[in-house]
Amino acid sequence: MGKQISAIRGMNDLYGSEVEAFDYLLTQAQQTLQQYGFQSIRLPIVEKTELFARSIGEVTDIVEKEMYTFEDRNGDSLTLRPEGTAGCVRAMIQNGLTHNQIQKLYYSGPMFRYERPQKGRYRQFHQFGVEVFGVNDVDIDAELIALSARLWEKLGLDKLELQINSLGSQEARSAYRDKLVAYLTEHKDQLDEDSLRRLESNPLRILDTKNPDMKSVVEKAPKLIEHLDTESAEHFANLKAYLDDLGIEYVVNPNLVRGLDYYNRTVFEWITTELGAQGTVCAGGRYDSLVEQIGGKPTPAVGFAMGIERLTALLQDKALVPSKALADIYVVLVGDKVHRPGLVISEMLREALPDLKVQMNCGGGSFKSQFKKADKSGARYAIVLGDQEVESQQVAVKPLREDAEQTLVSWDGLAAYLQARFD
Repeated sequence: MGKQISAIRGMNDLYGSEVEAFDYLLTQAQQTLQQYGFQSIRLPIVEKTELFARSIGEVTDIVEKEMYTFEDRNGDSLTLRPEGTAGCVRAMIQNGLTHNQIQKLYYSGPMFRYERPQKGRYRQFHQFGVEVFGVNDVDIDAELIALSARLWEKLGLDKLELQINSLGSQEARSAYRDKLVAYLTEHKDQLDEDSLRRLESNPLRILDTKNPDMKSVVEKAPKLIEHLDTESAEHFANLKAYLDDLGIEYVVNPNLVRGLDYYNRTVFEWITTELGAQGTVCAGGRYDSLVEQIGGKPTPAVGFAMGIERLTALLQDKALVPSKALADIYVVLVGDKVHRPGLVISEMLREALPDLKVQMNCGGGSFKSQFKKADKSGARYAIVLGDQEVESQQVAVKPLREDAEQTLVSWDGLAAYLQARFD
């Protein structure tokens, strides 16, 4: 026997109930996005490294420490995507989709970051991303938050907290940065190693520290929201007014800055306390300068991403994923002459009843063992075919979820008989 090969650490197989929850979440999210007029886009998993360095920021933890980067045979530096927004922006520019157009798009798929694996945070993880291009008004910010709130309601998730903040304009944030650096420099002895490293390169990220020992120094730091430019302050006030009108509760978190450099004005996160330290299940905001930064014409943009693993963990913990039967009809085959006719009957039913799941017993087995499989599949009816039924061209239809007698039905009338019972 050869040596067993294991999966790469932090890159997990998904199967069974995890996949059911995964697929259920994606279906509910897609239906909600389509209700709001969004369209699907498919993006490459691998992009040029330069794309992420220019968009995310070269001094962020993602670019400095977490990206899976390699050279291809041509010597080009390529990276497995660590997030989806940059690739979506690149696609908009490359395909000419931003010029005098409003684009409302969604996508899903795997992302890759080299981190210490823990519950809700893996090296290959999955996100569902939503992006809007070409709308400058705050109404689209509010609609995206309303859309996400509607999805939580649809899924039955009722203990998520919405946190919002404004990062203002780049000019206002630059002026605030100087004030923040001056304050933090005065309290350098209270900063941890990560914060000292970020002090010159990315000081706003210090505000989002998870280190409880730095709580006091962060709470007393100057607040960006108190140093907004006039337009950004008005934008934020209007966002809060929209959310108030919609009855969506929120908390203004002045230390919410997000981990990516491209955000401006609106930023928001949906937080849960039910997954331990990894509490953010959805996050996003505005990134009005990113399209131009990557080489396109100035285009306002806003979006968010949901962590699929974290949300599916919540759904499973709360038993919110509907049970899904593997079959509606299970074909039981007992005898020497039944296997070829059984396959013909199964295919006939799949053709005539395309909305129903028909599972045929394969590989033989006793009458009793086949009925155990039929019951386990969740099917409502078993179709029993024996040698005698082959001779008479009939089958026995046995209800599995109700106390009723089985009925003999001709092959020709079987599809109509079953259709009537599923209508």
